[in-house]
Amino acid sequence: MALYRPTVRLLSTVPRLHQRAEHWQDYVRDGFVGSVAKTPLVKLKGPSEETGCNILAKIESMQPGGSVKDRAALYLVKDAEERGVLKAGGTVVEGTAGNTGIGLAHICNAKGYQCVIYMPDTQSQEKIDTLRTLGADVRPVPAVAFTDPMNYNHQAKRFAESLENAVWTNQFDNVANKRSHVETTGPELWSQTGGELDAFTCATGTGGTLAGTADYLKTVNPNIQIVLADPPGSVLYNYFTQGKLERHGTGSITEGIGQGRVTDNMKGALVDDAVSIPDDQSVRRAFQLLHEEGYCVGASSGLNVQAAIEVAKKLGPGHTVATIICDSGFRYATRIFNKAWLESKNLLAAVPEVYHHTLQ
Repeated sequence: MALYRPTVRLLSTVPRLHQRAEHWQDYVRDGFVGSVAKTPLVKLKGPSEETGCNILAKIESMQPGGSVKDRAALYLVKDAEERGVLKAGGTVVEGTAGNTGIGLAHICNAKGYQCVIYMPDTQSQEKIDTLRTLGADVRPVPAVAFTDPMNYNHQAKRFAESLENAVWTNQFDNVANKRSHVETTGPELWSQTGGELDAFTCATGTGGTLAGTADYLKTVNPNIQIVLADPPGSVLYNYFTQGKLERHGTGSITEGIGQGRVTDNMKGALVDDAVSIPDDQSVRRAFQLLHEEGYCVGASSGLNVQAAIEVAKKLGPGHTVATIICDSGFRYATRIFNKAWLESKNLLAAVPEVYHHTLQ
């Protein structure tokens, strides 16, 4: 009889195991495209203890392409396919500071398209190298204002128009970007928090993540506060707090966030408030997230978490605030984790002294 006892024990656990299996059944996904979205939402211990609130972060570095921009990239390509402007073997062209390009390069590989990326020559070498490894045709160009015809976005548009079966996906003003967050990020946050969410905050470049997530969350609960987080040198803080398109500060070391205009994705965004986060606070928080929470992030994610802390302090203890960990800090290793680079930006003092020995 002893031989049968393990079988009895196993049978007694079948209902519980079946429930677990049902929970995981959608985790066998259909290739790269099917694996975009559904990222973990985690509670950050240090920020939560500091504020007396639940500070939650979507870990978008766990997307298949490594950043939150995988969501937008997928929807931008789907939009072109649905409109019939992109057919088999075609070319996707985009102007991007890096992460959207990386997402597009992955999607193009998965779907059989060519990928051409125009980007400002101010972006990290890690991003450029990654894009080229993925097979994208990368064209770094001088960083000039959007009003300049040589702005990387305008160059991308003109190049796409010169080709047959090609599309400029136009991430800044194509609202398919925002739709990706209305249909994925917002619902995920609502489901993962069980509806117990008081505020959402993040920085914005194209506007898709903040505006799209806000659209969904405000639909299910109009009382959820939507707070824009802005780096120095952007106009959006002043725009949402004073109604003026005026730059706040002189510039930032963060990549891919901040704006000099209101994009189509941001027009009509349901934003309740805005916070401006200086670079030294973004850098300090990035190092704390690495060494105290275990998440290697860049300055933009540091800014987002610092913004969530500021929002939580305004709301008071007992509230739940969510934000975004945009991508991995490994994409910025030669910058934010490099002593000489930090010194050149007068930001070495922002790194807690206890972590100086980890700098390259």
